[in-house]
Amino acid sequence: MSSNILHVMGLVLGLNDWKRFMAEVVDVKNPFLVALGERVRALRARRGMTRKAVALAADVSERHLASLECGEGNASILVLLQVAGALQCTLAELIGDVTTSSPEWLLLREMLSTHSEADLRRVREQVSVLFGATQEAERTNRIALIGLRGAGKTTLGQRLAKDLGYAFIELSREIEKFAGCSVSEIHNLYGTNAYRRYERRALEEAIQIYPEVIIATPGGLVSDSATLNEMLSHCYTVWLQAKPEDHLSRVAAQGDMRPMAGSAEAIEDLKLILEGRAPFYAKADMTFDTSAQSLEESFQTLRARLRSVINLPI
Repeated sequence: MSSNILHVMGLVLGLNDWKRFMAEVVDVKNPFLVALGERVRALRARRGMTRKAVALAADVSERHLASLECGEGNASILVLLQVAGALQCTLAELIGDVTTSSPEWLLLREMLSTHSEADLRRVREQVSVLFGATQEAERTNRIALIGLRGAGKTTLGQRLAKDLGYAFIELSREIEKFAGCSVSEIHNLYGTNAYRRYERRALEEAIQIYPEVIIATPGGLVSDSATLNEMLSHCYTVWLQAKPEDHLSRVAAQGDMRPMAGSAEAIEDLKLILEGRAPFYAKADMTFDTSAQSLEESFQTLRARLRSVINLPI
């Protein structure tokens, strides 16, 4: 290669052109790193610490910290942890999320951080009422069944709706109506984020249209906190539980043999999914184990419990 000519991306550039090209590349900063640098500077200012003091406390070079604050440092997670420790803040506050966006958010987070899960649930329910959740008498007439596929949401939901004289909705079918294609096609064509938007829209419409309804929800609905909040605020929610083996056998009985192809691996995958979702399923008003008894016994027991909640004769 000659001293004045460089080959870059199939182009032949003179040395001066190359310098200008590299200067333009360097000037393009990653928005995330720029925002991160701004938060580091803001937190340092809030703590009244010099850059040198933070660098010493974090055990990183002052030059490295300066690059980070200027939005040029591609900081490792360990360095970020060290900087957060030096600034006496959490990593979340350093990186930034909605709870770091204002003093009120920070005060609320600090106030709630030491409380138990049960306390936090009571706070959420009170806030939900404050901001317009459905009154309890109305909420209990909309019953949402949640849980993994094969828990019995559709089978039990249809029977419960007929017994109570309520409408029955399988939310997956409503999602397909909105999208004009199947659930699998939504995922393949538009992605998971688009699917979650359709899912929330379908739930919101069901809540608006039906004062009395049984809703069989997709297993992953609890993955979206906004949709989960919507459901908990406006529906009496029942978590239908089952053993992993029962989940798989029921899905197979519906004609889908794919999970059984590698059943041992499928059960382990199912356990991992359940482990991740269980804390969110547990926000339900009622938990009901459908593996503990036959279908008829499950229906009769669940029917009695729900009629008691709705204040209907058993």
